[in-house]
Amino acid sequence: MSEPRDETTPAGPFDDAAAEERFVLSRRYAAGTGGVRGLLITVLGNHVRPTGRPAPTSAFVDALGRFGVKEEACRQALARASADGWLMPEREGRYTWWHLSPAFTQFLNLGAERIFGFTATQPEWDGRWLVVLARAAETNRAGRHLLRTRLRWAGFGNPAPGVWVSTHTDRVGEAEFVLDEAGVREEAQVFLSEYLAGGEVSTLVRQAWDLDEVARQYEVFLAEFARTPSNDPLVRLTQLVHAWRRLALVDPALPAKLLPPEWSGARAAKLFRRQHARWEPDGTREWERISRRSG
Repeated sequence: MSEPRDETTPAGPFDDAAAEERFVLSRRYAAGTGGVRGLLITVLGNHVRPTGRPAPTSAFVDALGRFGVKEEACRQALARASADGWLMPEREGRYTWWHLSPAFTQFLNLGAERIFGFTATQPEWDGRWLVVLARAAETNRAGRHLLRTRLRWAGFGNPAPGVWVSTHTDRVGEAEFVLDEAGVREEAQVFLSEYLAGGEVSTLVRQAWDLDEVARQYEVFLAEFARTPSNDPLVRLTQLVHAWRRLALVDPALPAKLLPPEWSGARAAKLFRRQHARWEPDGTREWERISRRSG
C-alpha cells in the first residue's frame, strides 16, 4: 500500500537488547489509555498483534485519522513508540513498515489476556487478601505516582495511607514489579492475609475503592455500546476494545460477594462479548484492507 509522502525514519537493523531495555524503562507509560498514545496501543494490540505482520505508516495514519488524529501527531506517536522500544521500523523504498518488538508483543499478549478474560467480577475467591505496605518518600514524586496508578491498574485498593489490598492473591509478581519500578521494594512488605474479626468487610471495600465511580463508568459503556456507535467497522471495533480496556484498568474485579447487588459490570461484560463477536470480523477485514502490502 503506497504512502502519501516520503519517510524519514532511519533504516538499518534494530538492536533487540536495546529495545528491551528502552521498553522496560518506558513501560510505565504503556498501560495508559489516554490520548494518541493510548489509542495507538489499542490499534497495535487489537489489529497488529493478532496478525503477527508489520503494518505501514499509512495504515496508522488512516486508522487514527478516523478518530480525528492528524497525520503529524500519528507519525510522532509512531516515532516515540519506536524510541521506547515498542516498534521496529523496516524501510522498503520510500515507505516504512512497523514490526512489534518482542518485548512489546509480550506486553500486548498479557494485555489481551486481561482484556478478553475480564468479566468485571472475580469468579473464585478463597477469602484471602494480598496486602502490600509501601510508601514512597515525598521527594520521590515519580515513585509515588507509579504506586498510585500502577497498583490501582493491577486491581489494588488503598484503604489507608501506605496500605494496598487486593483479593487477587496471584498478583504478587505484578505488585513486586511495581515496587521495583517505584524504587521502594527494599522498604515495602507483602503479605497474604485472612479476615478474622472486626468491622464489616464492606466498610474496607468502600474505603479502598470508589465503586460508585466504577459503576458510573459501566453505565456510560452500556449506553454507548448497546447501539452501534459508528458505521465504520474499524472505528466501532476499536472504540469497543479501547473502552473495555479502560474499564479493565479501573475496575478491581472483586468477588461477587463484595459487590453491590445487580452489579452493572456483569451486564457490561456480557454486552462487550456480544458486540465484539458481532463487530470483530468486519473490523479485522477493514484493517487488513488498509494494511496489506501493495503489488
